[in-house]
Formats: sequence, C-alpha cells, structure tokens
Amino acid sequence: MSHHEIKKPFHDPLEALDKLLSRFGNRGVVIGGVAVGLLSKTRFTEDVDAMVLLSVEDISEFLKVAEEEGIVPRIERADEFAKRNRVLLLRHSLSQTNIDISLGVLPFEQEVVQRSIVYKVDENLTIPLPTAEDLIIMKAIAHRPKDLLDIQGVIQSHPELDRERIENWVKQFADFLEMPELWEDIAGWL
Repeated sequence: MSHHEIKKPFHDPLEALDKLLSRFGNRGVVIGGVAVGLLSKTRFTEDVDAMVLLSVEDISEFLKVAEEEGIVPRIERADEFAKRNRVLLLRHSLSQTNIDISLGVLPFEQEVVQRSIVYKVDENLTIPLPTAEDLIIMKAIAHRPKDLLDIQGVIQSHPELDRERIENWVKQFADFLEMPELWEDIAGWL
C-alpha cells in the first residue's frame, strides 16, 4: 500500500462527503487523520473530519443535502448541538463511518478553504485538503498529544514549509487564547 492510498473503508464516505461539499459551494476541507495520512504518513484513524464554512442559519439546509448523499446525524437534535458546539456529528450510513464537521467562521478558516488544494485520491475521487501549513496551524491550536505527533509527521514530509505563515497564525491564536505553549511547543521543530 503506497503511503498516500486511502484505506478502502474511507473511500465511500469521502466520496459522499466530497459530493456534499461540492453541492455546498466547495466551502470545506477534509481535516483530521485522513488529511494527515495524505499529507504525511498514514496514521490510524476511525473517522472522517471536515471543516466547512457554514453559518448556523445554513445548518438545516446542509443536513438536508447531507441526507441525500447518505450522510445522516448520529445524535438526536444534531442541529441544536452544532449551534452550541460548532460541530455536526454525522455518520455515513452505508459504511457506518463517523463524520465530524466543524463549522468554520473565523478569517483563518476562510483562508484555509480559499487556499485549499484538490488532492487526487484515485481515478474517481478527489477531495479538498488544507495546505500542509494550514493543517499544522489547526493541529497546533488543537494541541493534543496526537496533534503534536501529526505536526512532526507533516513537517518531515514537507521540508519547504512557509514557516512565517505558521508562526504568524499560531502566535495570533496563542495570544488570543493566552496559551503561549501553542507556539513554543512546536517552534523548535520548524
């Protein structure tokens, strides 16, 4: 298996997600373990994560279109949960793969989508991914132990990173959240 191949169970949910995103003006990117696997080294993940520029007013319309693509809520009142927590907890019915969709609103998230790259998974499937830099920034903000490992993997696979962009955004979030470690923990690797 080449290190950029998508594991079979993810093909169908990603295809459904890609159709959903294209019907919603391509305002989203695939993030999380799938993105890390494609942009660096394969890592085990059980679900699919995406970030979509979606206002709370658009949630019900988005859920309707999602259902037509075989992607359904996996909790009761998923729309209310999303309004509070800015994440839609969905599932691809056929494969039973969980799909978490974060609602993007920030200027940074808008940039992530504008700058996104179209990644060719195989002959029939392309998916939108963040750039390596933007994935690192998102991972630095999430900052769990697995995010820090992911950052190291992406850095190793991308020696030509735009380090200024990463530093600029991560420092802005670090200041805003009063968490200097967001930048300090990764600065040495860059």
